[in-house]
Amino acid sequence: MESPVGLRDAAARYGRGVAVLHLLIAGMLLFFSGAARAEALVLAFGDSLTAGYQLKPAESFPAQLQAALRKEGRAVTVHNAGVSGDTTTAGRARVDWVLRGLKRKPDLVILALGANDMLRGQPVATAQANLDAMIGGFRKAGIPVLLVGMLASRNLDAAYRRAFEGMYPTLAKKHGVPLYPFFMQGVAGQPGLQLADGMHPNAKGVGVMVRGILPSVRKALPR
Repeated sequence: MESPVGLRDAAARYGRGVAVLHLLIAGMLLFFSGAARAEALVLAFGDSLTAGYQLKPAESFPAQLQAALRKEGRAVTVHNAGVSGDTTTAGRARVDWVLRGLKRKPDLVILALGANDMLRGQPVATAQANLDAMIGGFRKAGIPVLLVGMLASRNLDAAYRRAFEGMYPTLAKKHGVPLYPFFMQGVAGQPGLQLADGMHPNAKGVGVMVRGILPSVRKALPR
């Protein structure tokens, strides 16, 4: 039979072993929870230019942006919340349920709407009010916003073009959010970077869009 002293020593060793095990488990939990928190979530909220009209999922703007950011070593997921044909009115109507459907609050929203309002000749005041409400809602929820602008078609009335193109910097200034002036920069008017419709980017064109906006996304992402 083991002596009382030996039993006490064994009990002490057992207690120390359990304590070390608990510390290891706690450390692992902290590590993995920290890793999960470290992965940024970007919400790409827009129309067909965001959704990836007639493109494979991996060729879409959100997918290519995610790949570009990850290539830089950033832990990030870019959620595709683009809907082809969306106007600012339609986007405003669905923004709440899109946010509710996410696992957590985004670290950044890339808001790229207004092109379909312009193409349908809808009042600029309506588009501006919708974007104003969406940006305000995101900001109130503590979600940073990168506003993405569009240029109006050259065949539209000059006054309409000025009003439409002016609403983006006006909203960016009002809300204090960064603005990327033209989503289709480097792609518009380039047949080799567009689909046959001459309006939407092909996969290569999306790559040009991603490279153009990437510095703005880097800067807008919380550190």
